[in-house]
Amino acid sequence: MTTTPATTGQRRPWTVGRIFFWLTLLALTIIFVAPLLWMLITSFKTNNDATALPLSWLPNPFTTEAYSTVLTTNSATPVLRWFLNSMIAATANAALIVAVDAMAAYALARMRFRGRKLVFATVVGTLFVPPFLFLVPNYLIVSQLGWLDSLWALIVPSAGGAFGVFFLRQFFTSLPMELEEAALIEGANQWQIFTRIVLPLARPALATLTVLSFLTNWNDFLWPIYVLFSADRLTLPAGLGNLQNAATTNYPIAMAGAVVASVPVLILFVIAQRHVIQSVTHTGVKG
Repeated sequence: MTTTPATTGQRRPWTVGRIFFWLTLLALTIIFVAPLLWMLITSFKTNNDATALPLSWLPNPFTTEAYSTVLTTNSATPVLRWFLNSMIAATANAALIVAVDAMAAYALARMRFRGRKLVFATVVGTLFVPPFLFLVPNYLIVSQLGWLDSLWALIVPSAGGAFGVFFLRQFFTSLPMELEEAALIEGANQWQIFTRIVLPLARPALATLTVLSFLTNWNDFLWPIYVLFSADRLTLPAGLGNLQNAATTNYPIAMAGAVVASVPVLILFVIAQRHVIQSVTHTGVKG
């Protein structure tokens, strides 16, 4: 009986193809990590050191002055207030998107009604419309509702996102119908089946949509500068632009602001990465 490396615990030999594979991964890692590392290092430099030639990876001198400037609250650049505004808007928007899109996706995946395929085709068709075309209609709607210069303008308009409906609908169709049929026989109604059976099974997909929705709202720059006017109502991406202008393009300050903005994103990804990978794998296997 022959044994394989998998059964004996031996490592696979280093072939040319395997070496090339790992070298490619290493090169891609460096490409993606190097800008983030440079951003972090620059935030601990002085402006003269950051613009000096030749460029240096090590701060000389090492200083936290940029973070002191960024985190100092004043009426013109209330960075902590911008951070709080972004957190509130992104969290509320993500929760609203998941709630609305989950119900719409379940209806399109499981319920039978006239025009269902047409509705789903219309939802998918909106994915091909350039987002900037919605700026004027959304602005007019927000203006009529009296939500200009308020966080409601960032939370509500994108609540019925087409991507979330499409993504969750594809995930719901991959779930076995037998579980829902068994619950129906036991006397559960449609809402109980949705909330007690379908949603717990769809936790990976819901976590993925939450992360994507949070990131989209958190990183949005164009829409906030259209609907927010007061300095204390701005979100972090829009406010950091003002901070950079107020600091006359001080690169350490700009990089310190970017570091502060990236911390919640990294924390969210670390917490939800297992669910994101599981969701993508499950959906990919279903095909």
